[in-house]
Amino acid sequence: MAFPTIRLRYLVLLVVVAGLAYAGWQATRPKPLQVEVATLARGPVEATVVNTRAGTVTACRRAKLAPAAGGQIVKLFVKEGERVKGGQPLLELWNRDLAAQRELAQRQLTTSEERRREACILAENARRDAARDETLAAQGFVSPQRVDDSRANARARQANCDALAADVKRAQAQIDVTRAGLERTVLAAPFAGIVARVTGEVGEYATPSPPGIPTPPAVDLIDDSCLYVTAPMDEVDAPRLKPGMPARITLDALPGQSFPGRVRRIAPYVTEVEKQARTVDVEVDFAEPERQPMLVGYSADAEIIVDRRDDVLRLPTQAIRQDGSVLVLGADGVLAGRTPKTGLANWAYTEVLDGLAAGDRVVTAFDDEAIAAGAPAVPKPARP
Repeated sequence: MAFPTIRLRYLVLLVVVAGLAYAGWQATRPKPLQVEVATLARGPVEATVVNTRAGTVTACRRAKLAPAAGGQIVKLFVKEGERVKGGQPLLELWNRDLAAQRELAQRQLTTSEERRREACILAENARRDAARDETLAAQGFVSPQRVDDSRANARARQANCDALAADVKRAQAQIDVTRAGLERTVLAAPFAGIVARVTGEVGEYATPSPPGIPTPPAVDLIDDSCLYVTAPMDEVDAPRLKPGMPARITLDALPGQSFPGRVRRIAPYVTEVEKQARTVDVEVDFAEPERQPMLVGYSADAEIIVDRRDDVLRLPTQAIRQDGSVLVLGADGVLAGRTPKTGLANWAYTEVLDGLAAGDRVVTAFDDEAIAAGAPAVPKPARP
């Protein structure tokens, strides 16, 4: 019975030694790194162009209005923030002298019309007298001299009628002149919109801007029913852009929202803001009616979609290292380096043409120098 007991003791000792050896190996082996990974899948990839500096929401129509003539403001019909209709008066300047001239011109027109009517009645009567004398002369009752005098009188009366008709037209033209003068003293809205700013108060003087000397407008009117975005694009990207290309618009004032758009215009020249920052202004329309009110002047970004491919294998662009390789976490828990063949790309995703497959797990963050090919690793727990 002693021999089996000895074998049992040796077996137990062997198990203990093996356990200690395994524990020591586990204690001394390097711990696997925790890495952020993304699983490759299929989806759309776009090639996009983004503005280099913040763009601006702009109104399709904006007018900085001033009266055609200078003068003292006697009436202000609107306030800042008020909506107006096209043709609605905004302000009026002092114009009593012009109103008096219009009244005088209207009275002169009335007098001229009465004189013309009287002269034309006399001319018609003289024409009938001449016709009657001609009939009597044919019968021998009046002399030819009498006929000549009647004809001359009829022509003179008709000439006076025509001259007074010209006076009526002159008086009407004078009324038009005074009316135009009055219109120059009333500032009206050229289109419907919202009053952004009013410069001046009742009693103050408003003057139009002299050539070459800008002055504040009396009324700043904005048509906010039509908005678009003006954004500067790098000159290198300009040849790739064409009117009609789709775009996405984002606003700093409305985070988390994106508005579909379409390129409406590309400036035909390069803007030189700085010597090393040359840009081309691109205008992008909102493709759909705005879902909520927007303010003119909002800062905006326009991402223009140059090309798009759907249902392609893609990986996060941030997973590609500077040398074009990626780190793949294999099923054995070891990182392996690969250099895939890529296609269309943007800041978010890159198309994979070859070298990777759907389901591969690629590392997306390299904040630890130990993250390299051949290192053991495990995925980081998902963030809540």
